[in-house]
Amino acid sequence: MQLSELKVSYGQSYLAQNQQSARASIAVASPKDSQLAVKGVAAVIADSTWRNVMAKQASEISVRGFIADYYSTPDNWNVKTSAKKVLSALNSWLFAQNSKLANGSYISSMSALLLRGQQAHLFHMGDTLVYRLRGADCQLLNIEHTTFLGGYRYPSRAMGMNPSLDIDYLNFSIRQGDLFLFTTQAVKGTLVPSDFVQLIGRFSEDLNLTCDEILKRAIEKASRRGYSSYNFCFQLLRVDQLPQIAEEALGEVYSNLPVPPELQSGDELDGYQVIKVLSRSATSRIYKVFDAATDRHLVLKAPSPQLARKKEFITHFIMQQWVVERVSSPYVARVVDLSRPRKQLYYLMEYVEGRTLEQWLIDNPDADIKVRVDLIEQITKAIRALHRREILHQNLTPQNIMVDRLGVIKLVDFAACGVVKMADLPPLLTLARRVGLTAYSAPEYRLGQEPNERADQFSIAALAFEMLTKKLPYAEQLEGLSSKVDFSNLDYVPSFQINPNLPVWIDLPLRKALQLNPELRYRRLSEFIYDLKKPRESLLDESTNEIKPLNFWKGFAGFLLLLLLLSLFY
Repeated sequence: MQLSELKVSYGQSYLAQNQQSARASIAVASPKDSQLAVKGVAAVIADSTWRNVMAKQASEISVRGFIADYYSTPDNWNVKTSAKKVLSALNSWLFAQNSKLANGSYISSMSALLLRGQQAHLFHMGDTLVYRLRGADCQLLNIEHTTFLGGYRYPSRAMGMNPSLDIDYLNFSIRQGDLFLFTTQAVKGTLVPSDFVQLIGRFSEDLNLTCDEILKRAIEKASRRGYSSYNFCFQLLRVDQLPQIAEEALGEVYSNLPVPPELQSGDELDGYQVIKVLSRSATSRIYKVFDAATDRHLVLKAPSPQLARKKEFITHFIMQQWVVERVSSPYVARVVDLSRPRKQLYYLMEYVEGRTLEQWLIDNPDADIKVRVDLIEQITKAIRALHRREILHQNLTPQNIMVDRLGVIKLVDFAACGVVKMADLPPLLTLARRVGLTAYSAPEYRLGQEPNERADQFSIAALAFEMLTKKLPYAEQLEGLSSKVDFSNLDYVPSFQINPNLPVWIDLPLRKALQLNPELRYRRLSEFIYDLKKPRESLLDESTNEIKPLNFWKGFAGFLLLLLLLSLFY
């Protein structure tokens, strides 16, 4: 039983020569109630590279992104697993953004200290510095990773620098009164550990004042030594009280939760009353429930009881909640915070009042083309929101999309979602095949090729084709194909031939996004939806060039028919 909780206090001080030169960010997060026991306290520092026009943005994204995503990880992931997965995902996103920048970069050194129970977990990348002060002892806890280029010193192994992240990890016990000092490389050459011990000893009652005094001393020494510029950043974190709880008990918080049994209307689970069974699949159970505590209807998703002993499926289910919580979009159903501690394994999502896209299409067979294109654009925006977080959907179908009463779509199923190049998680191809391929799945899934964002593009285009023509592309033959030879024999039938009411030009973006070779599809989803809404001159030229040969042969055939008729009379 926990007799007390972890309590900390902290102070900060930061000064850059000007706003443009600022390149470091610091933060401390100390949640309340169960989150404090499950996730603990987080203290983070990030510092970007010198002469980087994106330095401030790089460090701020690293700090804020890590804290937000760490506290959103599943409750039954331990500290090390949660932090490493979040850091890897954040690094992948930063690295991907760097390829899109003409100037500057999202490269940043970073150190994150997580305190939970009576243990500390330090994660370090690059050249930021973390000291522990225990009495008169001041110890540097991490290793500075730096390299020299053109006579200048730069961090190495930093966030956003490489597609894979090399993380230094240190785990140790903490004591009441321990102080942790976070700072940047700029302090090197000004203050030494004995300065920190002296200043902290004199001003330890007020940690903000302590940081201010350390900052003043650093500026004074920098001025004496003729530094032309400085970028000093200090953050102090003190352990004021340790929880009286065994580490083993902490490790059991929200872990090893049992899978709920089969539920029926009228049953209750942790106080949530089941109103309706929405879905029973091989991997999950989805229920509409009512939460009396908040007076609202929600969707409760739990693993299939048959999977209770299959660790890989349970791990994937736990990951789903974390994946969806990382996405913020009006077109993606939100994960809802629990109003009470859960005793079984499930998660809650907002309930969307509406109907599936499949049912909407049945109910609106004569809907205007513009209305259908608007729905396609919303679906595209939803998938783009996932892609911005390096997530692939991989299972886009009309049954997985809801249309509410205002005509707004919501993605509501994430069973096959996965993070691109995420270490320690199942490959994307494995996740997609585990859930099952459909007529909307891109060819690369059947060919055993690891997918990328263009695989979701194919699925959107297949949906769009069906919404505009009431037929699936490639005459519904994709499901039975398994080799490149099979796919090479497929013939694409233009959408305007199936639905004569469609303009000819609208088929060009559909055809491009439905290319069997992913390299021939659009580079960006935004280009696809732009072309689908408003034809560019180049597209009109292409459509005109396609129509001209057809008109020529029609005219030529008519001319031959006329000659034949004339020969019969003469």
